[in-house]
Amino acid sequence: MFELFIDEDTSFRFRLKAPDGTVVAVSRSFPDKPAAVCGISDVREYAGMGLITDLCPEVPLRGPSPTPPVPVARQTSPSAMPQLPAPTRHHNPLPQRDRTGRPWHTPAYVDASCTDLVEA
Repeated sequence: MFELFIDEDTSFRFRLKAPDGTVVAVSRSFPDKPAAVCGISDVREYAGMGLITDLCPEVPLRGPSPTPPVPVARQTSPSAMPQLPAPTRHHNPLPQRDRTGRPWHTPAYVDASCTDLVEA
């Protein structure tokens, strides 16, 4: 579940919660509610497509182990993975910055189509 909230700096944020209520992730701050809702839409779109890269170092075992060590997962090259159809986007991708240096989440860049994603 995604929860929209206003932080102590009066900026909009969202948090992702597991079914048991555990907070899994907290977003960065957004200047307004439509920008935060578009951020939720982006997380929904990209989270299912994310590759996993194992950056954890191998930890040496201390003493004999009753079970064999679990093999480390290898990262698969993108060319070896099956091609999936691109998901349908609900809004146009937002540029990180325009040439004026304004951040992408300024109200001029927030797509109005994201506003219907918020439940009342």
